[in-house]
Amino acid sequence: MRLTESITNGFMLVHRNWQLVLVQIGAMIVSFVGFFILVGLPLAVAFIIFGLDLTELSNIHSMLSTFHRPAEILSRYFGLAVLVLASMLLYLTAVLSLGIFILGGSVGVISRSIRDRAATFSMGIFFSEGRRLFFPLIGFTTVVGLIFLGLAFVLGIFGGAIAAIVSLAREYEATLALFLGIFFSSILFIAGLFLILATLAVTLYGTAAMTVNSLGPVASLKESCRYLHRHAAAFYLYSLVFGGYIVTSFFLLFVGYPLKFIPILGPVLAVFFQFSIHIAQSYLGLVMLATIFWYYSATSGVSESGASGTSAPPTSEGSISGTDTSASQVQTHEEILPVKEPTE
Repeated sequence: MRLTESITNGFMLVHRNWQLVLVQIGAMIVSFVGFFILVGLPLAVAFIIFGLDLTELSNIHSMLSTFHRPAEILSRYFGLAVLVLASMLLYLTAVLSLGIFILGGSVGVISRSIRDRAATFSMGIFFSEGRRLFFPLIGFTTVVGLIFLGLAFVLGIFGGAIAAIVSLAREYEATLALFLGIFFSSILFIAGLFLILATLAVTLYGTAAMTVNSLGPVASLKESCRYLHRHAAAFYLYSLVFGGYIVTSFFLLFVGYPLKFIPILGPVLAVFFQFSIHIAQSYLGLVMLATIFWYYSATSGVSESGASGTSAPPTSEGSISGTDTSASQVQTHEEILPVKEPTE
């Protein structure tokens, strides 16, 4: 199966469910407004209640001298610090919960569109899929987050070891230290980049396995690793679409950067262009999800994993029935996705 064919089908899936882009924009606006409600308003009230005087921070010297006495500041404004911390934690919890719910609804709608070409977007289906996948996605992202932290810790240890080796070599020969620094830094960069891409690929294909096969967090992680081991082209596809997403985002930021230097209208145009960039990023993120889900559905086969035989198209209530056989599911994929048989 050609990778370009998968990307084309990803664009087609998003165009069929273009309302998902509006949902992403709405979630972005809610997050922006929620920051002022959950963080800005309590902070403003706290300034009034505690009588905080910011006149002493009018110049840079006063501000730096103020931060030289952190114990005094904390004892004086302890209640303010607790209120700000609680507001930030509440805001982050609300935003993360909203993001996971939006992700669950989006991948659920995309999965339905892959299995049924006649399926259309509806908010009822979106909310149903969001509720169904909310807690499984929380568990899955928690497991992946712990793995990512472990990888970051290991990379940090290797970075410290490289710094120690370079420092030791510098005592004997500066040229040798320079060579070792460049060599080991390049190896660490390449290894870190590969591990990050591999972790993100496992996360995305694990989400696809969870949505399509209705697996648990740990089972989805195992299925994702097995799938990527069997289908090396799946990792290449993710690297391609993720690289395209990053390059396009940087290009849009580069194009919009000079707008703020335009007199008078520059700041206003920059704000509108920044909002347009967020819309474009939401659209491209959905295309990346749709591309990965389409490729996984077309190449995995519902009988390849131990849990796939229990997968079936969701009912109108948004639940997944476990009565369909793997053969009927394969037939459904063959009827809905008229593509060539994948070759390894």
